Amino acid sequence: MDPTSTVRRRATWMLLLVTLVWGATFIWMREIMLAIEPDLDRIGTTSVVAFLVSARFALAALVLPLFPSVRRHLGNPEVWTAGLALGLALLAGFLAQMTALGELEPSTSAFLTSLYVVSTALLSNLFGEGRPTRLLWFGVLLATLGAGFIEGPPHLTWGWAEIITVFCAVCFAVHILLTQRYTMRMDPMALTFTSFVTVAVLAMALALLTTRTGAEASDLIGVLRVEGVLIPLLCLGLFGSLVALGILNLYQRHLEPVRAAIIYTLEPVWATLYGLALGLVGWTPWILVGGGLLVVGNLMVELNSQSEEE
Repeated sequence: MDPTSTVRRRATWMLLLVTLVWGATFIWMREIMLAIEPDLDRIGTTSVVAFLVSARFALAALVLPLFPSVRRHLGNPEVWTAGLALGLALLAGFLAQMTALGELEPSTSAFLTSLYVVSTALLSNLFGEGRPTRLLWFGVLLATLGAGFIEGPPHLTWGWAEIITVFCAVCFAVHILLTQRYTMRMDPMALTFTSFVTVAVLAMALALLTTRTGAEASDLIGVLRVEGVLIPLLCLGLFGSLVALGILNLYQRHLEPVRAAIIYTLEPVWATLYGLALGLVGWTPWILVGGGLLVVGNLMVELNSQSEEE
């Protein structure tokens, strides 16, 4: 990790850019799901979503060999092993969230998913990243509450869907910590490529295994020809995966994992603002409450980082 304040400041701005892009993925995914709604029951929801995840990451992986550093490290087994671990954590998080989303209110899902910030802080000791300070813990608490309440107060009953979503949060925390560990030792872009290949291959295998009786692989490919799917999918692949995760792998290593995790919680703020601008979500006072807590939580982290540098 580069300790200089200039590099850390640049890394902070770049990760903020990542949240800006991730916020837009909410719009693109919503457009796709509305377009393919008639096909979900016929082919199977899990199968179709897994296929779209596979296509998204395969598209991003096709671009990465254009980078010389990626081509140089393709023969390194360690890079493939690390990419497999990153890809598994990422895919497990996506699938867990996707599986439970239909059974939960959006506010409950958002709150439980935001527990990845707490999970990152708790697991950081196990990964040898050090123990967060009290001020950092306060930022963790505010960011978690902000992400959870921006869509309204969550209603928890602790059924199987809630437990799976907590597992999703742990997977995302593991991905953040593994990213920190591996990108310090290996080429970030090569790791991005191998993790994308892992997600694309495993998600495609899941898509083929979970198709409904009577549906075929050609039905999945046919989803790409549905009007309103291809352009948002290209945006998801090129921006949501390639640009966002590429920047994340390049710059997260210059910050503490917990600080990075708190920055990532700003994603629902951008998603909500995009939704308001496009008329996809309605205004509620909870947006102000949740967004305010998220901003204050991030300010707490910046104050903590500045005091450490001084």
